[in-house]
Amino acid sequence: MTWLGLAILTAFFESLKDVFSKKSLNFLDEYVVACAGMAIAAISLLPVLAFVGIPTLGPNFWMALAIGGSLNVVAYTLYVKAIRLADLSLMSPLSTLTPLFLLITSPLIVQEVPTVWDAVGVFLIVIGSYVLNLNASASGFFGPLRSIFRNKGTRMMVVVAFIWSITSTFDKVGVLNSSPIFWAIVLFGFIALGILPLIILKSKNPIQGIRSHWRLLLAAGLANGIGVGCQMMAVGMVAVTQVIAVKRMSGLISVGFGYFVFGEKGIRERLLGAGIMVMGVVVMTIG
Repeated sequence: MTWLGLAILTAFFESLKDVFSKKSLNFLDEYVVACAGMAIAAISLLPVLAFVGIPTLGPNFWMALAIGGSLNVVAYTLYVKAIRLADLSLMSPLSTLTPLFLLITSPLIVQEVPTVWDAVGVFLIVIGSYVLNLNASASGFFGPLRSIFRNKGTRMMVVVAFIWSITSTFDKVGVLNSSPIFWAIVLFGFIALGILPLIILKSKNPIQGIRSHWRLLLAAGLANGIGVGCQMMAVGMVAVTQVIAVKRMSGLISVGFGYFVFGEKGIRERLLGAGIMVMGVVVMTIG
């Protein structure tokens, strides 16, 4: 299988993970869904270590895990909450806002200077987010953009995208000081353990809920694990930027799932908006 096929599978399973997570949220709270999804994904990737081996850890591995992992505990909890509160077809494409925030965080953290292509990509992402919300009830020229911040779920997703613009730097440090698969396993495990105290404090009858709906949780976790596995195999064939550009197609796929699985409205505006945002990410990634 070519890298392109693997990258498309990455996008598909990334979106499928959100579908099963959203279905799980009909019966379970966000803390259980987030923790179980990360734990199952980590466990599903463990057999891969038998083939790639356990790497020698670099000096910055634990620093990257402590900072990046802690921020991801917050981000992933908010991410699952956003799935519960907002339409999948509206929420998922907003994850493409991360490259926009990278224009702010990258110069501050790793001194990377934006290019002209970055500016073009940001313009497309902003236009896409505008079109994404054209069906919103808000009136006026800036109504669609204001609607992003009036919806609690989409507000959370914007925060998640911003946090991811920071954690992506620590992900890079973690991979360079270990290996892609090992980093994914340890990071997912760290996130699951980080969310566990929230389950103890806030969830009601979590064990009973997991026993009753374990199939949905298993499906979400396996989809996450398979998607990451496909991504890492694709990265081994071509530059990571190409793989990530194709992976962003998950925003488009999620719009389709939102319409056909959950009966969400405004499919035309959201499909067009998501497409423009994905195009912006592609321009920033490979431009």
